[in-house]
Amino acid sequence: MKEAEKLTEIKAFVFRLFHDDVTGHDDNHMQRVAEWSRLLAVKEGADPFLSEVAGWLHDVGDDKLFASKEEAIKERDELLRNLHFSERDITYIYHAIETVSFRKGKTPDTLLGKVVQDADRLDAIGAIGIARTFAFGGAKNQPLYRKEGGSSFSHFHEKLLLLKDKMNTPSGREEADRRHQFMEEFINQFNRETASE
Repeated sequence: MKEAEKLTEIKAFVFRLFHDDVTGHDDNHMQRVAEWSRLLAVKEGADPFLSEVAGWLHDVGDDKLFASKEEAIKERDELLRNLHFSERDITYIYHAIETVSFRKGKTPDTLLGKVVQDADRLDAIGAIGIARTFAFGGAKNQPLYRKEGGSSFSHFHEKLLLLKDKMNTPSGREEADRRHQFMEEFINQFNRETASE
């Protein structure tokens, strides 16, 4: 089976799982992470195909998105076996995905993991990151803004402004710098507009 055919099946799988998501983790997020994973892989010398596959599948089994993490991972691995991925590649993809999450605080020990983690973090910052932050907050009934914290806006200081300095690859850092600058401009304007509250 050709790589393009495998990707078509993987995209259909991801669409089925994530198309109706309203938290910022929809199939469009998976596509952006997959595309950036491939782009960073080409620049950094990782396997572009496996990087793209891991990018598409990186949120399958995330416990904040699935009732049963184990069932989701089992279904993901069965898909890869049915598409004739080797057990070695399935394990490689699995370990890369396991290190992506910011909440887990892991630093990937493979180039594949570094590339996919950077791609996911890029989608958490910049203009799209701002939009996703407020989409997630709305879906989880968080207030937009509170001076004392505990709001969607406080997420910028709790996580998003930290990501630029946590990038793994030179190419990831270069793009993160641009997106970080845009977020700072947004935050400054937001603070100006809420200064009287």
